[in-house]
Amino acid sequence: MGSAQSAEHTTVLLHEAIDALVVDPNGFYVDGTFGRGGHCAELLSRLSSSGRVLAIDKDPQAIAAGHERFSEDSRLQLLHGTFADLHSMVSEMNMAGELSGVLLDLGVSSPQLDQAERGFSFMRDGPLDMRMDTSKGLSAAQWIASADEEEIARVIKTYGEERFARRMARAVVAERAKAPIVRTVQLAGVLAAAHPAWERGRHPATKAFQAIRIFINRELDDLEDLLGQVIDSLRVGGRLVVVSFHSLEDRRVKRFIRDQEQGIKLPKNLPIRDIDRGVRLVKVGKAIKPAASEVGGNVRSRSAVMRIAVRVA
Repeated sequence: MGSAQSAEHTTVLLHEAIDALVVDPNGFYVDGTFGRGGHCAELLSRLSSSGRVLAIDKDPQAIAAGHERFSEDSRLQLLHGTFADLHSMVSEMNMAGELSGVLLDLGVSSPQLDQAERGFSFMRDGPLDMRMDTSKGLSAAQWIASADEEEIARVIKTYGEERFARRMARAVVAERAKAPIVRTVQLAGVLAAAHPAWERGRHPATKAFQAIRIFINRELDDLEDLLGQVIDSLRVGGRLVVVSFHSLEDRRVKRFIRDQEQGIKLPKNLPIRDIDRGVRLVKVGKAIKPAASEVGGNVRSRSAVMRIAVRVA
């Protein structure tokens, strides 16, 4: 996500993630969510002169910041794109099946949330964009203008787990009939007015904004795509480390690792080895959450969950 040394952003579970990731100081690693380079800087500090890192990010601003920050480190290659294309990216580098580790720090970085013009935050008025990659795809405003009520309700319900999704969708459609919804605070007002059960300390538009952002950026789809490729991208002994900030993300990662550990479904108590059951990936330890001290210093870390897995065959 971002730099541990930057005033703009504090990297969550920084040392825990890199401790889990680095199994070989001479290895080749992928940071699938470069952000502002916090994890990447720590990773590079643990590698030898022959270690290498490929860092990927959807956000052109993140890649530009990375080129500026790491311009003198030849061990790092930065790519503008999505980690959903991991296998094709490493295949072009002749590194498929050779990665020592893959790190994903999911969610939105503080610079994205805090820049009103990016349109991620309902707390700061700006154009309703929400795209991590502003060079392609529909903005949130364009989608809101074109989607029907059923689709808006489905997105808010599915990705936001918002029980008042249908009421909110109905309100959005009614409001856009009067005037286009093109500003973040404008949309937040419509969603809040349609929400009948405000919770203390939580803006009523929180879940809906999160849902629209996840949908616009294909966040869960990209995660599923990555998980489908990561085993073939790692070498045996290579690590997958994922830091999630949303239960929908964490659930997918947890289920993926569990399913890989189970391998081929066979009758219980058969005397058969893991390799014969097709087990290629197993978890390493339990899920890790930030310490109370970290949450106290960075409230955005409170929902973080880190899971670790290793390729075994």
